[in-house]
Amino acid sequence: MDTNLFDYELPPDRIAQSPATRRDASKLLVVNRLKGETSHHVFSELPDLLPTGSQLFRNVAAVLKARIHANLPTGGKVECLLLHPGENPRFWWCLVKPGRKLQPGKTFGLKGIFSATIQRKNEDGQCLVQFDYKEGRTVQELAEDVGQLPLPPYINRSNDPRQAKEDNERYQTVYANPTTKVAVAAPTAGLHFTQKLLTNLENRGFSFHDLLLHVGLGTFKPIQTEKLEEHPMHSEAYSIPPGTLAAMQQDAQRPRVAIGTTCVRTIEDALRKLPNKMIKTESFESEASLFLYPPENFMGVDALITNFHLPRSTLLCLVAAFLTPGSIDGIKWLKKIYAEALKKGYRFYSYGDAMLIL
Repeated sequence: MDTNLFDYELPPDRIAQSPATRRDASKLLVVNRLKGETSHHVFSELPDLLPTGSQLFRNVAAVLKARIHANLPTGGKVECLLLHPGENPRFWWCLVKPGRKLQPGKTFGLKGIFSATIQRKNEDGQCLVQFDYKEGRTVQELAEDVGQLPLPPYINRSNDPRQAKEDNERYQTVYANPTTKVAVAAPTAGLHFTQKLLTNLENRGFSFHDLLLHVGLGTFKPIQTEKLEEHPMHSEAYSIPPGTLAAMQQDAQRPRVAIGTTCVRTIEDALRKLPNKMIKTESFESEASLFLYPPENFMGVDALITNFHLPRSTLLCLVAAFLTPGSIDGIKWLKKIYAEALKKGYRFYSYGDAMLIL
């Protein structure tokens, strides 16, 4: 399939640079697939829009302060972005800048805090870095002390401490588990929820089921191949507890609503690997490298809450497939929906508005 089918024009001023004043004050475009209709709402209206008794699945991964600024022994500057752990706790795969100058054997660090040595590079330019720091700590704890949140490159930031403080709060979901800081990008569909909205949904009979996907940068990486089938899909580790597994496998009498594409990938990957209706008494752990694009079908998701995504991204492909499962018609329909969103003043990407597909 031609990758150009998933391209579209987006004016730069429609890329949200900051979140809505209140999380659930963002706009919400609702797509009714059965009727082929769209309507426009505010996210706080979600309890009135979801099917009665819906089960909501959410990714509780917290975003790690994965961007670390350090120094070379010569005084030059280095930026190190943590991606995922290597073979032992002190080794992490990272992206480092300036990449060409930082070859295996080179060192960098912050005096009195840590030092790091590049061990090797892979074909994607990622570096395996060994960190040396005070005993009894972890690389994640080090990052929380000296790192910054890895905001996407399309969000422009100065060194304003007030803006950094807001980002530290708003680029995390309110239900993120602080003990699982394993994501280098936020599961952005969840950014629209407030504690009040969560309580309201539960009081109305909706249930929540947690899972954990280690969101990586590959989630947002544009497809660079001419054909979708040639795209090397990234892999992300996940864990699903028994209660969530059971809810995933129930019949459609209680609609299953995925909060974000990360949940869709996790659920669909797990259901393709688990025997049908298998009941587990322990968490199911695996890695998802599932690429969902038209005309894919879906086994465990009946409705989707998502943001507006980058052109030529795997996320856009997933949403197009979900609009019309088993068909390629969702590609054209998605472009019409996005054009309508632009006309109505919706804001795009991580800090932007949301869409509910029923």
